[in-house]
Amino acid sequence: LDDGLVPMTNSLDERNIRPYTIGRKNWIFSTSTKGADASASIYSLVETAKANRLNPFDYIEYILEIMPQIDIIQHPEKIDWFMPWSDQIKEEFGIKDD
Repeated sequence: LDDGLVPMTNSLDERNIRPYTIGRKNWIFSTSTKGADASASIYSLVETAKANRLNPFDYIEYILEIMPQIDIIQHPEKIDWFMPWSDQIKEEFGIKDD
């Protein structure tokens, strides 16, 4: 490859998926479909937070504190405010777009 931006190895990618490959055998013992779906949702939220340069713990703590105060039933569009890529979340956590 001639592009210097392409990494020479996929070590970073493999390191990022390592927790999932280690835990994979444990997940086959999920006792219910709902439990497996919940786990998948949390992992997706955590990885999306990381991809948007948020600390996953701080982000999840924030949305669990703030979301119950918002009437999502009456204003379903407000759920977009809490997505890791939203301008409101980036502003709340001091993330600047490059």
